[in-house]
Amino acid sequence: QVQLAESGGGLVQAGGSLRLSCAASGRTFSSYAMGWFRQAPGKEREFVAARWSSSITYYADSVKGRFTISRDNAKNTVYLQMNSLKPEDTAVYYCAADPVWPINYASRYSYQYWGQGTQVTVSL
Repeated sequence: QVQLAESGGGLVQAGGSLRLSCAASGRTFSSYAMGWFRQAPGKEREFVAARWSSSITYYADSVKGRFTISRDNAKNTVYLQMNSLKPEDTAVYYCAADPVWPINYASRYSYQYWGQGTQVTVSL
């Protein structure tokens, strides 16, 4: 069983930066595939980024070049560094985990474990 808890959300101005954290429990965390998703009001939950190993990362086109996903296995924590934030980035951000790397890594249905989310608001 893996439990996830997001933190680090808040209110920032457009062009600013924010770093989200996802603290995870479980002795097998280091072997899990990790992902970040977000959901804006009235919209479906969408893929943001995923990481399987130190060399394998994927990003949605909308955040490519601005966001970076990383992990610290010693701290059982996954991070999402968000730079050059835009109002369109406003959403609740969720971290997700799965014990098997999914081929369809961008699908919300590919991840077994989820956190409760943290709010990110980007103002003009």
